[in-house]
Amino acid sequence: MSKLTIPKNYSSALNLHDTQLAIKTVKDFFQGMLAQRLSLTRVSAPLFVDPTTGLNDNLNGYERPVTFGILEQGDKEAEVVHSLAKWKRYALKKYGFSLGEGIYTDMNAIRRDEETDNIHSIFVDQWDWEKVIRKEDRNLDFLEETVKTVYKCLRKTEQYMAIQYDYIDLILPKDITFVTTSELEEMFPDNTPKEREYYFAKAKGAICVMQIGDKLANGEPHDGRAPDYDDWALNADIIVYYPVLDIALELSSMGIRVDEKALKEQLDKAGCPERAKLPFQKAILNKELPYTIGGGIGQSRICMFFLRKAHIGEVQSSLWPDETIKECEEHGIQLL
Repeated sequence: MSKLTIPKNYSSALNLHDTQLAIKTVKDFFQGMLAQRLSLTRVSAPLFVDPTTGLNDNLNGYERPVTFGILEQGDKEAEVVHSLAKWKRYALKKYGFSLGEGIYTDMNAIRRDEETDNIHSIFVDQWDWEKVIRKEDRNLDFLEETVKTVYKCLRKTEQYMAIQYDYIDLILPKDITFVTTSELEEMFPDNTPKEREYYFAKAKGAICVMQIGDKLANGEPHDGRAPDYDDWALNADIIVYYPVLDIALELSSMGIRVDEKALKEQLDKAGCPERAKLPFQKAILNKELPYTIGGGIGQSRICMFFLRKAHIGEVQSSLWPDETIKECEEHGIQLL
């Protein structure tokens, strides 16, 4: 059954040709500002990795990666990345980046088990970024300052797009509101995590939800997080209220990465201590990799948001269920 939402009286302000030009405008402006504000250098990144390295993102732990055999290498198995959360930390060391320096890259992934709707696709495109920090920077104040920097880039991009296109009005508030998952649970004890995000984002306009992954007072986590990249006490999602669809829209997931202590504790909590034997995880435990902060920012998500589109398929090419294609055609939603 289609999970498509059709906004009342929706019509795209841009045709397909002008949408393509606008997508480039958004991406060029935002990534340039992000790189400047966070001192990031653009690098090349893999589309697939060797599963035995432990470099792939396990997401919530149940999603199946797309795999294939490499003929030349005796059908050795490779996995299409889910994200580059772990690879970036390894790359910072390999490429010789120093304290305060960072990298960003285009990350393209296929998430075959994704349930598609207006904001979810089986094709994922992000700017993945990572930078080297000091061990003493592993605290909430440093995380919040970095979140504010990313949010300022988002606001500046909205202001720029509003100048380029008359139909775009400013909707992002000046400041982003910080809240922990425990505080959301206290505010909305009878609601689901997604409902809590919606109510709070609608009230504030833009929120940063922190401390995702560990169990809350009710015994359940706010949302799933792999145990071997973000420190669950030091991570955050940037979520904005999106009036076109009347939803809370996550634009970025980020966090200070695990140190040796947090990694061991989180692997035990997640019931997968055996991952400590994988090369990437072992390198963290042996203090061979730099301490870092990093995240992912959805390219199609921000294009959809800034161009006020009703469906992510209006700003990216993917494959959709037949009923979704039919409904979109009937209601003037032009899928690429």
